[in-house]
Amino acid sequence: MRTRRGTASRQCGTADVFGGNRRPGPPPIGPGSFGGTARPDLCVSSVPVKKVVIDCDPGIDDALALALAAGSPTLDVVGVTTVGGNVDLSLTTANALALREFLQMGDVPVTPGSAGALLRQTVRAAHVHGATGLGDVVLPAPERGPSEGHAVDFIIETLRAAPGEITLVAVGPLTNIALAVRREPRVVEWARDLVIMGGSYTRGNTNPAAEFNILADPEAAAIVFEAGWTVKMLGLDVTLSALVTSAVLDRMRPLGRLAELLVPAAQFYGVVTADGGPAIHDACAVAYVLEPSLFTCVPAVVNVETTGTYTRGMTVTDFRLRDRRPNALVATSLDVKRFWDLVMERYERLAGRLG
Repeated sequence: MRTRRGTASRQCGTADVFGGNRRPGPPPIGPGSFGGTARPDLCVSSVPVKKVVIDCDPGIDDALALALAAGSPTLDVVGVTTVGGNVDLSLTTANALALREFLQMGDVPVTPGSAGALLRQTVRAAHVHGATGLGDVVLPAPERGPSEGHAVDFIIETLRAAPGEITLVAVGPLTNIALAVRREPRVVEWARDLVIMGGSYTRGNTNPAAEFNILADPEAAAIVFEAGWTVKMLGLDVTLSALVTSAVLDRMRPLGRLAELLVPAAQFYGVVTADGGPAIHDACAVAYVLEPSLFTCVPAVVNVETTGTYTRGMTVTDFRLRDRRPNALVATSLDVKRFWDLVMERYERLAGRLG
């Protein structure tokens, strides 16, 4: 993965709509607004490869998100950082290392980060992801260990070395990102973009008001949203549309070795039916980087509730703006068919490499 540089040979029919943190402009009106309805796997001209650091807590849906990244020639994963979240840091790091080798991601560094929240008692989701974080999936033990150092330092130094080039994709609790902002506020300027899977403006999935990644460290999330960049927020409002139905699972089954990860992971994650199934939340953040026009996004002011008795971790989202500058572009809908066309095309590409 890290050897891919320069220009990829396929275009997803979409410009980098929102650019980075320093290029203002209106959000898309709806799915396809900036790219028509062209399928991402039928594109012809070239687009620059996008460099990303993926901050994650694998986690079943993290694993599926990493698989999407690994199968995408238009992404250059320059690093994976881990955080305690779905399971403890030792397990999220072990899972990231095993996934790096299973998905043949080459020499991408995996750097462990924060074990727990800034101030709060640790929240985990082993009841959802299984004791190890990957459900019933047992991957071969990795031959290589993690990189030396701490994820926060890796994030700072990687962005410092390539200002304006690298997008942070955060699909776990935001502890590492918040600490990076606190230690070096210029990361907000250096990052090309910040895309998160987290939050919701309608409902929670851990308490009635809060999504897990935000509730796991609400103080960190508040720091991130208040840091001065425009956060691209892919919350439950859209990720709960990205369901692994029985039809999707049938498309995964023929994918050889990759299916040995995707199928049992999805089945452990939730009951698969013709009309429903588990949501692959984190893959939505990677899909956004690949093809922003899959999502309708609306500018908003987002504040994180850190003290509420019943609403701690809620992302309080105000679309009215009035005279306030938005600090987020909030995804409000997803073109589900195009999403799965993109995801499956990249999975098929990866499966061809894995055998």
